[in-house]
Amino acid sequence: QLARDADDAGIDFLLPIGRWKGYNGTTAFQGTTFETISWACGLLAATRRITVFGTVHAPLFHPVIAAKEFVTADHIGDGRFGLNIVPGWNEGEFEMFGATVRDHGLRYDYAQEWIEIIKLAWSSEADFDYTGRFFNLKGVRSKPKPFGGARPVIMNAGASPRGRDFALANCDAYFTGASLDTLDGAAQTVTAIREQARAAGHEIGVYTTGDIVCRPTRREAEEYFHYAAEEHADWGAVDYMMSIREHQPPSDPVAYAAAVRQVFDEPLAAERLSTASVLSARRYTWRAAARNLVELHDELAVGRLVECG
Repeated sequence: QLARDADDAGIDFLLPIGRWKGYNGTTAFQGTTFETISWACGLLAATRRITVFGTVHAPLFHPVIAAKEFVTADHIGDGRFGLNIVPGWNEGEFEMFGATVRDHGLRYDYAQEWIEIIKLAWSSEADFDYTGRFFNLKGVRSKPKPFGGARPVIMNAGASPRGRDFALANCDAYFTGASLDTLDGAAQTVTAIREQARAAGHEIGVYTTGDIVCRPTRREAEEYFHYAAEEHADWGAVDYMMSIREHQPPSDPVAYAAAVRQVFDEPLAAERLSTASVLSARRYTWRAAARNLVELHDELAVGRLVECG
């Protein structure tokens, strides 16, 4: 019913979280979710105009099978299916499938081959072979093609420079965590992404998230936000999520350190951080962490330059 209401209201698309295991905590946050391609097929059949995405972890779906699944959904929706590609990062979920989380760069190398095969399966009328580092395919045949002669819209949410490059090279839409602290800052981020895409020879849509709390006054809105997001937060799930990400090295240490500084300067930071993060902060201040992270980045950069030179 929510999908039908969104369709009637003129909402452009529905984009699901792709989770297999969730984040534990008292609410088992995101622990109960549908498989997103099947979910999309059902909603596409029940709606008229809205685009419905499937969120797909590339390493868990063979591209030839995935291409056929996407085309099936696209025909059910008369061309309204969208593909959200995730190269993968959650090691705990990958272990469920006996899959290995590759190093950051290799994830995108794999995803590049994966999407190339998907696009070939969608477009090539003749059988084709594909030989790469990760795939060696012979006589691939995939029919029918996407609905109406146009392929599904493709989205990616890579946050690192490598992830952004992947999205700009392969996708129609880029999902980013653009700062909404100021409208000018958000506009500059969006403009920069679009200009980079134009330099690569195509246009790209830019999307981000936003939470809206509606109350008669600003004070009431802030009070409800505190009630919902802080007093009733599932801190166990937050701690688990933080513990997972602690094993993921920052792809851009300078930007990461800048974010750490911003958190340090936020008066309510202690209230909004997980218990584990607060305890760490008491032992080792955010300012010191940010400073040392930049120093480490500089040392590694110099080391790489010397080594390469």
